[in-house]
Amino acid sequence: MTQKTLVTGANGHLGYNLCKLLIEKNIEVVATYRSAKNKKILLELGCEIAHVDIMDKNSMIKAFKGITNLYAVGASFKMWAKKPKKEIYDVNVNGTKNLFEAAAISGIKNIVYVSSVAALDFTKLPAKESNGYNSDRRNWYYNSKNDSDKLAIELSKKYNIRTVLILPSAMIGSKAHNLSYSNKLVYQIMNGEMVADTNMTLNWIDVKDVAMGAYLAMEKGKNRERYILANEKHTSIQESVDIAAKEFPGLKLKTPPKVPKFLLYIISSFMELGSKITGKEPLLKREYIKMFYGLHQDYDISKAKIELGFNPTNSKKALINALGYLKNEWSNS
Repeated sequence: MTQKTLVTGANGHLGYNLCKLLIEKNIEVVATYRSAKNKKILLELGCEIAHVDIMDKNSMIKAFKGITNLYAVGASFKMWAKKPKKEIYDVNVNGTKNLFEAAAISGIKNIVYVSSVAALDFTKLPAKESNGYNSDRRNWYYNSKNDSDKLAIELSKKYNIRTVLILPSAMIGSKAHNLSYSNKLVYQIMNGEMVADTNMTLNWIDVKDVAMGAYLAMEKGKNRERYILANEKHTSIQESVDIAAKEFPGLKLKTPPKVPKFLLYIISSFMELGSKITGKEPLLKREYIKMFYGLHQDYDISKAKIELGFNPTNSKKALINALGYLKNEWSNS
């Protein structure tokens, strides 16, 4: 009997690329959407589609009927919101609770749960799964990923559902229908909008490699184990701009200067004030400086390599590919 697979958040960056991969592997896929405006995107895939809202358990119970394998991709992926607890934390934590309850009622056997490197302890580098969780509680998104990661393991035990957790870093590249947080950073680099190096690093990973890692986690991952899907070494803002400038000289990009920490605090204070007036996300927050200034986002990915066969494109190549996609194809996406 064919095992039917469902992907939540299929219209998102990772979800869409994961669906494409599964379809290419002749797996029967149900791709889900929350907003009706995203149905058209999923029709391109040529597979069954269904409405799912992770905050609506009944919608999941309905969609999960006959499903064996579930990729839990759908989540709130944003660092800022006007009401962060409601829009970020509650969506990710309560959504996880709803998803596992619906999965248990529906008889789902296997879940690959998409967590994040935000749920890792960065006090000892390179960060790795066995170091435990992030103890920094200053950001609602980071809090949501830590707590929902723990909750997924707890509920996996409660309902006896095989659950494998994957923790991606900054996913970039094609194909995208909207600019994700990470792809937006690449877009800003390409357009010369990175006018300063804030001494905050990134760990670029090709979204297609994460999709493959998710598939491998379903096929080979151990129950209730966590796997980092990232590259081993970080890339600084200066290095990222330099890579873009070398590969695409026509962009005429200039290496951004490093800005002292005290000055970043002053700048971010004014940006936060402006955000309160406009209601829009500030480009920089004091919270980010406290959390990320000087942090090298380096990871030990040996567990995913050995147990899953994870073999990602290196960060430089992933960034070059993403730049090329956003430069030459994004406007036509």
